[in-house]
Amino acid sequence: MADPHSVDRVRALRDTLRHHNDRYYLADDPEISDAEYDELVRELQGLEQANPDLATDGSPSRRVGGSVGATFAPVTHSAAMMSLDNAMDESELRAWGDRVSRGLDGAAGQFVCELKIDGLAMSLRYEAGRLVQAATRGDGRVGEDVTANVLTIGDVPQRLRGAPAVLEVRGEVYMSLAAFNALNDRQGALGDKQFANPRNAAAGSLRQKDPRVTASRELSIWCYQIGLVEGGPTFGDHAESMAWLGSLGFTINPQTRVVDGLDGVYAFARRWQAHRHELAYEIDGAVAKVNNFEQRQRLGVTSKAPRWAIAYKFPPEERFTLLRDIQVSVGRTGRTTPFAVLEPVFVGGSTVGMATLHNQDQVALKDVRPGDTVVVRKAGDVIPEVVGPVLSKRPDGLAPWVFPARCPCPLDTELVRIPGEADTRCVERDCPFQRDARIIHFASRGGMDIEGLGDKTVFALSDRGLLADAGDIYTLTRDHLITLDGFGELSANKLLASIAESKSRPLPRLLVALGCKNLGPSASVALAATFGNLRSIMAATQPDLATVEGVGPVIAASVTRWFGQPRNAAMIDKFEAAGVEFGNVERSLLPQNLVGLAIVVTGSLDGFSRDSAEAAIVGRGGKSPGSVSKKTTAVVVGVDPGASKLTKATELGVPILDEAGFVYLLENGHLPEVLSTP
Repeated sequence: MADPHSVDRVRALRDTLRHHNDRYYLADDPEISDAEYDELVRELQGLEQANPDLATDGSPSRRVGGSVGATFAPVTHSAAMMSLDNAMDESELRAWGDRVSRGLDGAAGQFVCELKIDGLAMSLRYEAGRLVQAATRGDGRVGEDVTANVLTIGDVPQRLRGAPAVLEVRGEVYMSLAAFNALNDRQGALGDKQFANPRNAAAGSLRQKDPRVTASRELSIWCYQIGLVEGGPTFGDHAESMAWLGSLGFTINPQTRVVDGLDGVYAFARRWQAHRHELAYEIDGAVAKVNNFEQRQRLGVTSKAPRWAIAYKFPPEERFTLLRDIQVSVGRTGRTTPFAVLEPVFVGGSTVGMATLHNQDQVALKDVRPGDTVVVRKAGDVIPEVVGPVLSKRPDGLAPWVFPARCPCPLDTELVRIPGEADTRCVERDCPFQRDARIIHFASRGGMDIEGLGDKTVFALSDRGLLADAGDIYTLTRDHLITLDGFGELSANKLLASIAESKSRPLPRLLVALGCKNLGPSASVALAATFGNLRSIMAATQPDLATVEGVGPVIAASVTRWFGQPRNAAMIDKFEAAGVEFGNVERSLLPQNLVGLAIVVTGSLDGFSRDSAEAAIVGRGGKSPGSVSKKTTAVVVGVDPGASKLTKATELGVPILDEAGFVYLLENGHLPEVLSTP
């Protein structure tokens, strides 16, 4: 029986991994590096191996990929898109090779070596030679239908000659370094936020609602495997199948090699670890696969990955550099975040001049001090961070860094840390840093999506007294803009056009853009659907708001407080005077097959976050209440469900669904014939 500490740690790790899966696979905005994520997975795997009673099939350690978002229609893969186990160093790569050799009774055999492209896994389905569907990997069983966007990728054949009745091809969508740099140059010219790396840029481009945006991003694809073939030729090995795909017009990476024996695998991995930056695209490792298909059958698969393949991940790149200073930034809620100002250093494929230090406690824990030589890591080419100081190089008498007691803004207000919280905050709402952050949030993609109104442009406009709040965005003129650095007639006109376009954004987007605490996308959709107009929401009482399904008392209180502040009400008046639409209630493009149904979700699901599960239900016309009643259609039960909800469902005879049943319900609009038992 596992000890309480292990039970708590396993639960915490699973929750953390699900959160980071959502950030990586759905938001395309990871909060931790690949290396940190791998460490969490390995810790979870170790605890599960040491405590078999804690191991479950739904654990993130045994599942592929991440959640499936509600933006695109779900697609159930005909053949599962599996993940790959990782080897983090050469000893682990050799251990995999030894396992393969034992599984094949000592036969060395041939291996196919490929570059591990840092992109987004994709499945392309062809019927009678025509591309009919493109889907992301998702959780391995269910992905997202992104066909319209993939059709804009020039490397993807839309019609095949001499193709079988059905063919599914797996590949990796990526953005070349040239396309990535050109995109960031365009973003910078517009004053827009630049992408951190090609992988995020590719994933974000592929998930655009407008295929024209995807088309402008110059995406590419390397195909690496057949997923399914019906009515076509059969092959004895992987190399033959790839040659056949190449003859049909698919792009096969030219660096792919067939090698004899494991020594060839090690040599391939070492070569590309040393020469990764000589390529025109990003890679984060090498992949080795047993070439012979009959040998693959003998080796088999686990619940998550084939035993006949391995991904050798290159170690995170680290460099030494000087820590010039530690400063703090202030967000829209007043949260202060320390960051390192570095002597610029080339690491992880780009020059890094700043790196995160997370929070006050992390700075104290790492004990990094201005003047230190520090280790900088850009792990997984995602988030630069300071690992720690090189103590042997610390100058004598270097004083520890002390978190400031006053806000760095011109108001010089006191910073406050509430006991029990990790964050230190500036509580003065007139803080200009908070003001700028609120305006940036309002204009961001998750808000009103005003292209061209990025951080630098907001700072420049607010410094000139032109932006006191988001309402002033709609008073900007051409004369205001052309005086800014980097703005000419063309860029000014583009920004003004984007501002004008934002006036007609759907009401839920406007609600999210306001930045009201606790008010996220799902609750915004519910409020918009219930009240239909911003003024009606403002006029509603707190009890009225709390009765809206998906809102509740906490969000209702927060919304009431926000609209009750005179400065916020005045900003709303500015919006109205400028012609911002208050009643544009967005209609879902998803099939409305859950109208009249009430589905309660309890526990953690592997393919959905809490918000995405709710959005999937509401987007199809259903309701997602927070409690079980006689009116409940079904209860979806994940890992660690609420005992009271499960008990209530049992007492009332409400059908119980597992995650597979939930996916079936979303796709078909009715309960599956075979239900789970509580």
